[in-house]
Amino acid sequence: MTMTTTASASPPAEPLIVSVSGLRGVVGQSLSPGVAAAYALAFAETLPTGPIVLGRDGRASGPQLKAAIITALTAAGRDVLDCDVAATPTIGIVVAEQQAAGGIQISASHNPARYNGLKLFGGEGRVLPAAAGEAVKRRFEALRRAAPAAVATGRAGTARSVDGVAPHLARVLAIVDADAIRQVRPRVWLDAGHGAGSRLARPLLEALGCDYTLVGEPADGAFEHEPEPTAANLADWLPQIAAASADIGFFQDPDADRLAIATGAGRYLGEELTLGLAVDAVLAKTPGPVVTNCSTSGLTSRLAARHGVPCSFSAVGEANVVDEMLTRSAVLGGEGNGGVIDPRVGLVRDSFVAMALVLERMATGGRLTSLEDLVADFPPLTIVKSKVNLPAGWRQEDAGVAFDRVTAAFPGAAVSRLDGVRVDWPDGWLLVRASNTEPIVRIVAEAATTTDAEAAIARARTALLGE
Repeated sequence: MTMTTTASASPPAEPLIVSVSGLRGVVGQSLSPGVAAAYALAFAETLPTGPIVLGRDGRASGPQLKAAIITALTAAGRDVLDCDVAATPTIGIVVAEQQAAGGIQISASHNPARYNGLKLFGGEGRVLPAAAGEAVKRRFEALRRAAPAAVATGRAGTARSVDGVAPHLARVLAIVDADAIRQVRPRVWLDAGHGAGSRLARPLLEALGCDYTLVGEPADGAFEHEPEPTAANLADWLPQIAAASADIGFFQDPDADRLAIATGAGRYLGEELTLGLAVDAVLAKTPGPVVTNCSTSGLTSRLAARHGVPCSFSAVGEANVVDEMLTRSAVLGGEGNGGVIDPRVGLVRDSFVAMALVLERMATGGRLTSLEDLVADFPPLTIVKSKVNLPAGWRQEDAGVAFDRVTAAFPGAAVSRLDGVRVDWPDGWLLVRASNTEPIVRIVAEAATTTDAEAAIARARTALLGE
């Protein structure tokens, strides 16, 4: 792809993105301390009585947003449990451990440093389901229209510090054979990406007896590479793994709910294989149903079939995966973005769970098995992701007609309308779905070869646009 750049005026300010799972914006533009405080108040008004857990991912804008939220919530009579810098899954665990009414994580996940945002947790310690998130969204929009100040109650709330690292660590250690990992003493190279991950990663790797190299500290949001752990963003970091003589390389996103993996030689395996490796580890010991979203690699479903257990799909979104996991009593779930959810630890995507499970899988049998050998036994699949900018004037009703054209372009394939349109054939699948936050349609295809996956995407794009 060739890109050209021309001189122009400053780009327009990006809008605040408000969804059922939280909000995201550019700090100093659409996202200000006042906006964050209003959103926190809107959330608090939907919760029962009880404290609200608060954390942040290490971005430089986090402290000012946190201070505004604490001021607003305590003025409204709510108690705040302040975890300060903490991973997103840690917030979920603290909510559950403290029997809090809910939780707020200040994070823009994998977005660049100029962004920040808020993620919301219900009292169960999971990301809010869609219905609850929609109620917060409606209340927030009403507050913004009214532009109110926080209203003091008869009782001022309090704020106190809480450290969630210890309970989170205990839960992760409880699900793996730590002695087996200590016996083989794997050499681990980890990039915490100047996010919240290092707070738990260091004590976890020490407890598992790993020799480790940890880069990407401190948790100050001073990102040295684009924070999403993709192959392109990590090209300059991958050689460091082999230089450290490591057996495995891990990359966390800023709030540490996602994990990308590389071999000891520095070969990027990515995020899609993270869930597959974790599923293989869990099912080898505890067979049971697994759940992924419908845009995740079919590797997980094939591994589930190999272990003789069912694999179910949900719509895209962490909350949807958790809903399906609870319905199916799943032993594990997750998404192809490196997010692994183990209900024994919590109902949140968790990079620490993923690390521990993969290390345990490498240590099975009393000797250290290389990642290359583990993935060599996996079915060969290639996933390709693309997007299509929608034409001007595209309407919601156009999507249904366009998706019908996509279905017709794959005669004989099984069709699902769970989320957009997905078509499955014996050797692969394709998903076409509209973005909830941008005027684009995302197309994901998986097949035995890159050529086959790209051909499927090209056919779907032509059908989608009616060319």
